[in-house]
Amino acid sequence: MLSSEASMQVPPLAYIHTRMNDEIIDGLRAFLRDEQILTADEDLDVYSFDGTAMLHQKPRCITLPETAAEVSRILALANAENVPVVTRGSGTGLAGGSVPVDGCIVLCLVRLDKIVELDAKNLVMVVEPGVLTGTIADTASAAGLFYPPDPGSIKISTIGGNVANNSGGLRGLKYGVTRDYIMALEVVLADGQVLHTGSKCVKDVAGFSLRDLFIGSEGCLGVITKVTLKLIPQPASKKTMLALFDSMTAAAATVSAIIESKIIPCTLEFLDRVTVECVEGYAQIGLPTDCEALLLMEVDGHAAEVDEQAEQILALAKEGGAREVRLAESADEALRLASARRTAFSALARLAPTVVLEDITVPRSELARMVALIEDVGRRHGVKVGTFGHMGDGNLHPTFLCDERDEEEMHRVEAALQEVFDGAIELGGTITGEHGVGLAKKPFLPAQLGEVGIAMLRRLKDSFDPQGILNPGKVFD
Repeated sequence: MLSSEASMQVPPLAYIHTRMNDEIIDGLRAFLRDEQILTADEDLDVYSFDGTAMLHQKPRCITLPETAAEVSRILALANAENVPVVTRGSGTGLAGGSVPVDGCIVLCLVRLDKIVELDAKNLVMVVEPGVLTGTIADTASAAGLFYPPDPGSIKISTIGGNVANNSGGLRGLKYGVTRDYIMALEVVLADGQVLHTGSKCVKDVAGFSLRDLFIGSEGCLGVITKVTLKLIPQPASKKTMLALFDSMTAAAATVSAIIESKIIPCTLEFLDRVTVECVEGYAQIGLPTDCEALLLMEVDGHAAEVDEQAEQILALAKEGGAREVRLAESADEALRLASARRTAFSALARLAPTVVLEDITVPRSELARMVALIEDVGRRHGVKVGTFGHMGDGNLHPTFLCDERDEEEMHRVEAALQEVFDGAIELGGTITGEHGVGLAKKPFLPAQLGEVGIAMLRRLKDSFDPQGILNPGKVFD
């Protein structure tokens, strides 16, 4: 998050790039149709921000390529003329990664939206970057297969953005994150060259793993134009449970106890009282609003194993001080509970003009301490904060409810955020578990990676993008 004086607009990057002139637009028109190039003020406004609070900057133009060949020509032109390019999909990012920079071309990939192949024999799906994550999950499910990564924005985020940010989700504890399901990528490099890395083979260790460099690279190293995804068989059975606590630390301790018992639920989610109240007011599914913490837990697999693990989890929750435990009685109830958790951000957003949704991860053994720290920080700085997240993998989302028009309040929010990030690092954690660094987390990255780590990122950036045109100013200066 930028300081309140500077956060309303992304700083210009004139020291790197010259402003794009009309000749560049003419160059784009040589191979794109007029409706693929947007320059009107109302269009520029629409693409001037993403899902991050307080960050916006008008680009010079928006391009809407429909093929990888068009992406290649856009980048070759931009590289030759030293014009910055910021790639985006649905614009759901929460770290400012797809916010434009001054004078840039926005490369919007939503029209590259084809499912190229569903290869059930090899358990893979080949897709273009503009395919919605939910569409991938639904297509796999219709074929009796399973694509596990499920970010909270699953219905509207694109797979290209998921790969670029290495997105997580509710099932990350058991099934991992996006990186764990990427087998191959087609990437257009900054100069327009096309790189193919990886394959459908389960084992493929030829050369350095270039594929992994682009996963989580936030559009700074190349533009992803095709993704080969690993699928797995659908679990045969699942059960969903709810546990209510009068103490947030008791809920966090229960999560640690479940993991220590060597039970790995597919979902182990946490909502504090502020979030529960907001979600119930928004979704109205009958959640109790007088508890301090709610755990949403789901196990899946073979039926006998699911039954046994569900019983163990319910027993551990009771031992951990849960005042009530509940097993969803039907698939519909389980779906309503999971859907309610996905509305947490939207529900909290109703309470304040500005919502700063953050993203930190700590070792699971430190969850109770981290939750207590967030609560204490909010109280001491006089800011309202609701916390929810993927407690099973230690990933918490402290969400600050504020008003960016109140400069004094925003200074308090910034001070609170600094303490939260410092606390996470001190506990052996990270400043981001799934949202990426972008602009919002850039000031905090050196504290985690150190001088050598940042220097290595710079060397990689210089190798793949010597002109520095791809998403400049993101992740590091």
